Amino acid sequence: MRAPGFTTSFSDLPATLPVFPLAGVLLLPGGRLPLNVFEPRYLAMLDDALASNRMIGMIQPSAGPGLVGEQAGAPALYPTGCAGRIVQFSETEDNRYLITLTGVARFDITQEVASMRGYRRMVPDWTAYRGDVESTGETAVDRDRLLTALRGYFTHKGIKADWDVIERTDDVRLVTMLAMICPFDASEKQALLVAGEIDERAEAMIALMEMAIHPTGGTDNARH
Repeated sequence: MRAPGFTTSFSDLPATLPVFPLAGVLLLPGGRLPLNVFEPRYLAMLDDALASNRMIGMIQPSAGPGLVGEQAGAPALYPTGCAGRIVQFSETEDNRYLITLTGVARFDITQEVASMRGYRRMVPDWTAYRGDVESTGETAVDRDRLLTALRGYFTHKGIKADWDVIERTDDVRLVTMLAMICPFDASEKQALLVAGEIDERAEAMIALMEMAIHPTGGTDNARH
């Protein structure tokens, strides 16, 4: 059983959230993401997060003009990100922070508010992602198809894997881990982020893997 205070209920999700825009990086609910932080504004963001609820939002930059608001003209962001809780933290002698985030819940941006100490803050809408913190854990993942696609994808990409560990990993952890670590491009990672439930994310990921292996495949390999 997890200790009180180490889980987040839907009603406890914050009304404003500092965001860390990072291209090509995906955080999902339940996933763990290590980060090496060195920019002064993001060091300040972590100081402030550690002094409050220990939560920050990971989100990818996107092409186009910046959001209207305090940071007008700053890089645009995808409309959906994932909030993570700082669960590990250490300082280095050369003024960096090494942290690990655990994904809590996804959010949609509704508004950008005044920045603090150089980092951006958003008003998140958590409504569509209530299941991220209230999930029953039940899945309907086609595991055989997933593993078949994964073997082909890893071979195609020249990736070595510990298949004994993969075989022992439960569906939720496996889909989450693979979505975060596989070398999908930014738009593909975003598609995996906004997929509804674990089984939908697995189907989307299988389609991406099959398309990578057979880029001119037939109708059975329609891209998500």
